[in-house]
Amino acid sequence: MAKDTVFNKKATINAGGRLIDLSTQRVMGIINLTPDSFFEGSRKPDVELAVQQAGKMLADGASMLDLGGYSSRPGATDISVQEELDRLLPAVTAIVKQHPEAVLSIDTFRAEVAEAAINAGAHIINDIGGGDLDADMFDTVARLQVPYILMHMKGTPQTMVQHAQYKNVFSEVFDHLVSRYEKLRALGVHDVILDPGFGFAKTAEHSYELMSHLQNFDMLELPILAGISRKRMIYGLLGGTAADALNGTTVLNTIALSKGANILRVHDVKEAVEAVKLCEMVKASHDRRL
Repeated sequence: MAKDTVFNKKATINAGGRLIDLSTQRVMGIINLTPDSFFEGSRKPDVELAVQQAGKMLADGASMLDLGGYSSRPGATDISVQEELDRLLPAVTAIVKQHPEAVLSIDTFRAEVAEAAINAGAHIINDIGGGDLDADMFDTVARLQVPYILMHMKGTPQTMVQHAQYKNVFSEVFDHLVSRYEKLRALGVHDVILDPGFGFAKTAEHSYELMSHLQNFDMLELPILAGISRKRMIYGLLGGTAADALNGTTVLNTIALSKGANILRVHDVKEAVEAVKLCEMVKASHDRRL
């Protein structure tokens, strides 16, 4: 909705030769190639199931699909690079073959996995570690010249809960993203998307404070990804489990759109696409009256 910002926000990314216009807000569907991701409904460890889910999400209006072979839920079991590759690459290859129109993002913090997935046909790297968990990641992204999602996290998935301490969560997250982005820019990475990292080394209170300031990340003039789908920040407040958090997710997705988020990373594509359409209609109606 927030297209009339005073900041000259970067509007397009180049994903494998395809220009994606992010001035139109987009939905990224989550496909977890893991047996232990926090939301059971997102687990598609079988290649055939992953391909079917990809087709459904694309039909529901997803602009991008985010594939991950490493569970990053708090306290998740660490796995080897080879196991991550074994989970990820067959699905990437199969989806590229079955759905060549799909824009694929790879959820990994490992440079070796990122490069193998790009070589297999993926287009975007989504790094929960923001380059801090693999010293080779930034150089790899720069060499491959692919869009890069820069997320904020402290510690690792195994230790991040104990690092959820801040004096001013927005300022500290903002400053960290600035420092990492400056390094990426110096390396010649052209397409960077920012992710504040809701729930990663952050309490629910920290995450809601970040959401209240989401529009302030526009000062960096970069696209923003909001990933709050079915997270504990929702069901911890409302009750139930991740399975009960769709309505709360839609509410927070709508708030994120109103604050200028360019991409919603979600488990439930149809509902997120509907939120985008309704928000766009409100914005268009407002613009016609000006």
